Amino acid sequence: MLKIDIQNINIKTTNGEIQLLKNIKFELEKNKIFTILGKNGTGKSTLIKSFMKLLDPNIYNISGSVIWNDNDIYKLNYEDLLEIRLKYVKYIFQDPVNSFDHLKQFRYYFKRFTIDKNEINELLEYFFLPKKEKLFKMYPYEVSGGMAQRICLVLALMTKPKILILDEPTSGIDTAIANLMLLKLKEFVKKDEQAVLLVTQDILFAKKISDKIALLAESTLTEFKNTNEFFNLYHKDLEEEGV
Repeated sequence: MLKIDIQNINIKTTNGEIQLLKNIKFELEKNKIFTILGKNGTGKSTLIKSFMKLLDPNIYNISGSVIWNDNDIYKLNYEDLLEIRLKYVKYIFQDPVNSFDHLKQFRYYFKRFTIDKNEINELLEYFFLPKKEKLFKMYPYEVSGGMAQRICLVLALMTKPKILILDEPTSGIDTAIANLMLLKLKEFVKKDEQAVLLVTQDILFAKKISDKIALLAESTLTEFKNTNEFFNLYHKDLEEEGV
């Protein structure tokens, strides 16, 4: 699926470059949920944004490769890269409200692709969101961060991507909604050749949802391990890191 081999992610400064992350190497497998655990400030969001060239090249310098279907993302032209972003790899960012244009109603985002009315209604009802007749007339500034996050997830699921990437998915929702999300993501990865990658510092959620987990600490990523094996190996490290 997606094969990551990043040697360095550096931040450019007036006095040269500062290394933020190094030696990040793993490959996503279909029908599995991968989790990267790490405390605030370790570079989790920066890392996942680097996979689809979402980092500003004026600020960041990346050396390495990200392979999608035998093509290096870093070497693709903009049109091919945009097609992958639109069709195959979808993100749900930590600040979902600002993922939307506040001057556009939610109708705009749902109308951008073929709509299955039954599927929309089922997903909206599942995540305790307003019915589409009401939601489509609303603007992003009218919803909470938790609602915006759920709307982002509904939109992502409807596009049926091959890979779904989530940044701190439980940060703006309560336990009940987190459990609904967990069940829906597990259902998602069972279909076709799909996978989920999420980054979080929520250990309990990671334990429940993950097939494989790695720890981001000291500027690098450990090897992904099966969930039970991971916690047997790294429970002391997690305590020291304060995750």
